[in-house]
Amino acid sequence: MVQGFKEFILKGNLVELAVAFIMGLAFASVVSTFTDVLMGFIGKVGGEPDFGSVKLAGVTVGLFINALISFVIVAAVLYFFVVTPYNKALAHFKKTEPPAAKPDDVLLLEEIRDLLARRPQV
Repeated sequence: MVQGFKEFILKGNLVELAVAFIMGLAFASVVSTFTDVLMGFIGKVGGEPDFGSVKLAGVTVGLFINALISFVIVAAVLYFFVVTPYNKALAHFKKTEPPAAKPDDVLLLEEIRDLLARRPQV
């Protein structure tokens, strides 16, 4: 039982997931701060950085507007500063493997096929 637990803990996917979770938590504070900065700029342009008190037909919709703006900012930050550079780096460092050589029997069959195709029809 202990051996099974040890194998479970040391699986590559589990370790990678743990590292990704920790990095995500660390990155969350960066994105949160960046969102606050952008909300400040939106407030300078729009006049109010916090939309929490905005009402529409007597219903408070400001918290939803805040959450929506924060979501769009987080998605943009993740896409432009994480996903795009990662995809570019992955494409740059990805090894291209040469095509595998065909076995001798396949080459022989292809040669027979080509010879039969060139033979005059009777």
